[in-house]
Amino acid sequence: MTGYASLFATALLAATLIPVSSEAVLAALSVAEGADVAWLIGIASLGNTLGAVINWLLGRYCLHWQGRRWFPVKKETLDRAAVRFDRYGKWSLLFAWLPIVGDPLTFVAGMLRVNFWIFVVLVGVGKTARYIAVAVFADGLFG
Repeated sequence: MTGYASLFATALLAATLIPVSSEAVLAALSVAEGADVAWLIGIASLGNTLGAVINWLLGRYCLHWQGRRWFPVKKETLDRAAVRFDRYGKWSLLFAWLPIVGDPLTFVAGMLRVNFWIFVVLVGVGKTARYIAVAVFADGLFG
């Protein structure tokens, strides 16, 4: 049970700006004796998608403070991100699992007020596909 909880927490944190590798935890747990890989994939996907929802909420509601000097992102940077997001559209959320660009992508989606349920479905599909690939790779490599 501890493994499942730590996988969930790691996956959730990995979807925020905190540098954590949930893939390594999933790979290690998925090749363990008696592992239920389907449960592991589901738990990792749920945690990682919820982490992305946190980013969406931050993007959706933090713009209230955008004009403040202490606000961490400059307006020009947000505008450039919005232009890029608009160019590729909401379908780019399928790639929210990518390192470096995935977390800001989910933040910008909130900032641009992408429909929450469309956001959850697209992000969830992409993140689940990634975790399936990780589990298959780990099984092929270590299983």
